[in-house]
Amino acid sequence: MTKEKGKIYLSSPQFTGEEIEFVQRALDQENIATNGVFIRQFEQAIENRFKSQHTVALNSGTSSIHLSLHLLGVGMGDEVICQTFTYIASTNPILYLGGTPVFVDSEESTWNMCPEKLEQTIKERIAKGKKPKAIIVVNLFGMPANWPRLLEVAKTYDIPLVEDAAESVGSKIGDQFTGTFGDLGIYSFNGNKIITTGGGGALLTNNRFWEKKSRYLSTQAKLDFPHFEHIEMGFNYKMTNISAGIGLAQLAVLENRIQKRRSIYDYYKLNLASLPGVMFLKEPEGYFSNRWLTTIVINPEITGFEVTDLREFLLKDGIESRFLWKPMHLQPMYKGASYSGGDIAEKLFSNGICLPSGSGLVEMDLDRIINVVYRLHKEVIWNSEKSV
Repeated sequence: MTKEKGKIYLSSPQFTGEEIEFVQRALDQENIATNGVFIRQFEQAIENRFKSQHTVALNSGTSSIHLSLHLLGVGMGDEVICQTFTYIASTNPILYLGGTPVFVDSEESTWNMCPEKLEQTIKERIAKGKKPKAIIVVNLFGMPANWPRLLEVAKTYDIPLVEDAAESVGSKIGDQFTGTFGDLGIYSFNGNKIITTGGGGALLTNNRFWEKKSRYLSTQAKLDFPHFEHIEMGFNYKMTNISAGIGLAQLAVLENRIQKRRSIYDYYKLNLASLPGVMFLKEPEGYFSNRWLTTIVINPEITGFEVTDLREFLLKDGIESRFLWKPMHLQPMYKGASYSGGDIAEKLFSNGICLPSGSGLVEMDLDRIINVVYRLHKEVIWNSEKSV
């Protein structure tokens, strides 16, 4: 429980106490690194829980994306389409392989890649003799992308899809979980995610060859020889046994975590949606979001204040918040990259903010956050009326 006057963080990890038992068992067995029974048990638990045929536990979501693109043969000069509205970990692996990112705008309904802009971009690149090698789609803030339409576009042009489900573990459309829509899917279990292994990730696929190849590459591409034998470059990407043990304890309470995050979203919406100029991201019909982070978008022409003002107001009260992702095509390091779309991602960045959403927050914490928003809203209105 967060103390009333203590700092409230954006998304702190929460533990059950079961984690320490797995850690102790790993210590007792002297298997704390990349060997041990918990690694395969964690992979199997993910396969069973999310209906993935094959899972490889890795040390981060970023390394999972890198391996996915490597498996797809992305190399020097190859173009990879990625949504612009995302964290930079989704896009940097393209550069690791010498590829070239091509950014696409979001759609309004999910904030994720716009299928129509994707198809338009593919046509434009093919017309220039540059058929994209792969597509990276992200499920932001726990909301699934428009997978039915995105898959249709990818299939039409025979381009493989990598699904960045780092933020959407447990989210789904109908009965299908995110992480299983793409040809390759990735999860992140970083410290701020809905469940965590401290640092870690996973690669999901129904392709047996890719599963075997990724295991091989994640252990420095070591061949099965009595000595160290290597014929190609590999990577040190395997998850540790201790991390996997923590993951087993965390995965067991995923449903509780999702229920809590969704209840936090509902509480915010109940108390803030009536404020003029404050909007929430809704679930399209048939979609189920884990609501990893609750986000709001404000209309400064109505509220009278910007998200920068709200962030500062919250910070003064010891409350951490975060702007929405700055689009990749606006990032200095991607200056000059190809971009297709309008200004949806840019407007979301300018007017959106993430509110504290950690599973450990209690009603007193949420009321404190909500009261800060109300105070700013009231102060702006009062000052406006005073100046008239």
